[in-house]
Amino acid sequence: MTALFDSRFTLRHIETRDARLAVRTGGDGPPLLLLHGFPQTHAMWHTLAPRLADHYSLVMPDLRGYGDSEKVPSAADHLPHAKRSMADDMADLMSSLGHSQFMVVGHDRGGRVTHRLCLDHPERVSRACVMDIVPTHHLFTTTDQVFATAYYHWFFLIQPDGLPEHMIGQDPGWYLQECLRRWAAPGFGFDPAAVAEYIRCFSQPAAIHGACEDYRAGASIDLTHDAASREQRIDCPLLVLWGAQGFSHRHYDVLGVWRDYARDARGQSVDCGHFLPEERPDEVLAALLPFLRGT
Repeated sequence: MTALFDSRFTLRHIETRDARLAVRTGGDGPPLLLLHGFPQTHAMWHTLAPRLADHYSLVMPDLRGYGDSEKVPSAADHLPHAKRSMADDMADLMSSLGHSQFMVVGHDRGGRVTHRLCLDHPERVSRACVMDIVPTHHLFTTTDQVFATAYYHWFFLIQPDGLPEHMIGQDPGWYLQECLRRWAAPGFGFDPAAVAEYIRCFSQPAAIHGACEDYRAGASIDLTHDAASREQRIDCPLLVLWGAQGFSHRHYDVLGVWRDYARDARGQSVDCGHFLPEERPDEVLAALLPFLRGT
């Protein structure tokens, strides 16, 4: 990925208690954890990382089941792919790098890991940002036809017996590029090197299965965990960003929902689709940097 990240960044594999993670690090300053979403990898941060590295020590892992991180065995209860398990990975990872406290930014599925990380390890996270999501618990408890149509993949990927794995596996590159095209603002062009990296990783059958298990966990064990902690709110300051041309903005009061899940939530829309860091990096940085600095 030399076309995506410069020589300031180093890629390595780091063992947590339960998974071996591919992690790219670089930069100087307070620690900042960046978490990607579906169907991408940490490569999605390639537009922001060079500029954030001037201010922060960046930690950019591939989530378990994604990218070049370990494809952990699945289980009937989907616990190995629960957001709690992924959040534990992140807490272990940051401890192994010597960071007792850190800030975190999560996009899409990474935002859901961020949410769980803030609940399960509140003493570790000083500030958090979630991008273009509404809490999983809220989405499933308010599901309607409009949501199910726009988020059809939530209900496709959770199907059992290898159905989505088989269907996606017939042409994973096409499926991935269709996800990017459908969810970005009309006409947006992704960096071809980034798309090639996403396809390389997603074309592994174990990665397709890992992504499906992520969504199966979201529709099962994650909801159990969310219900148990529903009265708990995110304690640290939370920045919420969403795409003005995306679905969430049209169907939900995004910030209003998050204010029911966090004590101190603020945020704004960005004029783009779902993939904020790649579609509008300047606008994302303009909102993110003052928040991370506490100004």
